[in-house]
Amino acid sequence: MDPQAFIRLSIGSLGLRVPGTALTAAKLGFNALASPCSCEIRLRGFPVQTTSVPLVSSPEAIPDPHSIASSFYLEKSDLKALLTPGCFYASNACLEIVVFSGRKGSHCGVGMKRQQIGTFRLKVGPEWGEGKPAILFNGWIGIGKSKQDNGQHGAELHLRVKLDPDPRYVFQFEDEPKLSPQIVQLQGTIKQPIFSCKFSQDRVSQVDPLNTFWSFSGDRPDQVRERRERKGWKVKIHDLSGSAVAAAFITTPFVPSTGCDWVAQSNPGAWLIVRPDSFRPESWQPWGKLEAWRERGTRDLICCRFHLLSEAHEGGGGELLMSEIFLNSEKGGEFFIDTDRQVREAVAATPVPSPHSSGDYAGLSPVVGGFVMSCRVQGEGKSSKPLVQLAMRHVTCVEDAAIFMALAAAVDLSMKACRPFHRKIRRRTQHSW
Repeated sequence: MDPQAFIRLSIGSLGLRVPGTALTAAKLGFNALASPCSCEIRLRGFPVQTTSVPLVSSPEAIPDPHSIASSFYLEKSDLKALLTPGCFYASNACLEIVVFSGRKGSHCGVGMKRQQIGTFRLKVGPEWGEGKPAILFNGWIGIGKSKQDNGQHGAELHLRVKLDPDPRYVFQFEDEPKLSPQIVQLQGTIKQPIFSCKFSQDRVSQVDPLNTFWSFSGDRPDQVRERRERKGWKVKIHDLSGSAVAAAFITTPFVPSTGCDWVAQSNPGAWLIVRPDSFRPESWQPWGKLEAWRERGTRDLICCRFHLLSEAHEGGGGELLMSEIFLNSEKGGEFFIDTDRQVREAVAATPVPSPHSSGDYAGLSPVVGGFVMSCRVQGEGKSSKPLVQLAMRHVTCVEDAAIFMALAAAVDLSMKACRPFHRKIRRRTQHSW
C-alpha cells in the first residue's frame, strides 16, 4: 500500500508575557492574574481555530515545548492553493495568530468585549511542500506596543511552529456498507481493491426493516418488542484472499428509549469491533467498542462514542475513551480519532488521552498523540460511501488497516440504526432501508 503525502502544521508552546510593570500590562488591556487570553489561529482555506494562551509572569520561564495548541493537516492540493495567487489575495498566504484579552459574550448581564493585543504572521513558503521536518519558528516575538508607553513596552508571544510529514492511507467504500461493497485504496486517480465488506443480519433483524413502526393489534407483545429493536447486524472485512481480517457486530440493540421513539443517550446502541485472535484460530479478539445514540434539540445529531478496549493490548479490563463525535443527522459529517483535536475542541464528555500519553490505537507499538483516523459519512436518506483516512504510522500491515474499515462501517451503519422508529414504509421487504 502506497500512502498519500500529508503534512502536519502544529502550533504549540504558547505563552504571553508583558515586559515591565503591572501598570504596563493594565495599559495593554489585561491583568496578568485575572484577564483570560486567547488567540485565533487562521490559515486560508481552513476553519479558524481558537485556543487559550497562558500568561507567563516570570521573565525566565519558557512554556512547555511539547504542548500542542493547534494543528492543520495539509495535502498537496492545499499547499498548491496556499501558494497560488488569486484575484482577492496576495500570492503568499500566511499563518496568522491574533491574540486577544478578555472573552466574548457577557457576564451577569454585562457585556464583555475582547481587546486585540497583537498579531503574529508567518508566510507560507516553498519549504512547506518539501516533505521534511522543519521548525518554522521557535521563541519569543513582540506582537504589540503600548501607545501609552510610547512603544517602549509591548506584549510578547512565545510559540513553536513546526512542520512534520504525516503520510496517510486513503480508502473508500465503493458503495454503502449495507450493500457489501469492495473497499479500494485511493492514490491520485488510481483505485486499487484492498478489501471487501460483507454485511449480514439475523432473521429477527430481517423481519424488521429499518424505520418501520410495528403496532398492529394482531402482533403478540413479544413480536412487537423484537420488531422495535435493531440487532444482529454484522460486518466482516475480508482481504483479497477472502480471509476475514476484521469485523463489527451489534452487541447492544438499538431500541427506542422510554418516552421517545428514538435511541437516546440513556440507552445507546453498541458495536463490538474485533480482529482475529492470532493464538486461537477461528476466534476473535475484542479491540474497540462504538456506542451511538440520537440527540434531539435545536439540532438533530447522531453521537458516536468510541472506546479502545484496554484488554486488547494490556491483558486487563477497562476502556479508554478515544473519540466522541456529533454528526449532523441530515448532512452527515466526519468521525475522527485525533487526540490533539479532541483536546482542543473539548467534544468528549470525559477526558481523552493528552497529546503526550501513549495509546496503542491499533494494537500496534505505542505512539504519541495526533491524527489517527477519519471517516466521512453522509446523512440519513443519502447514499453513503465512507471515505477513510489512516495515519501511516499506525499501520504496519494490511490487517491493521482492516480494523479501521470495520469501525468506519459501524459508524456509517449507526447513522441508519439511530433513525426514528415511527417512520413508516410501504413495503416490508428485507432490503427496505
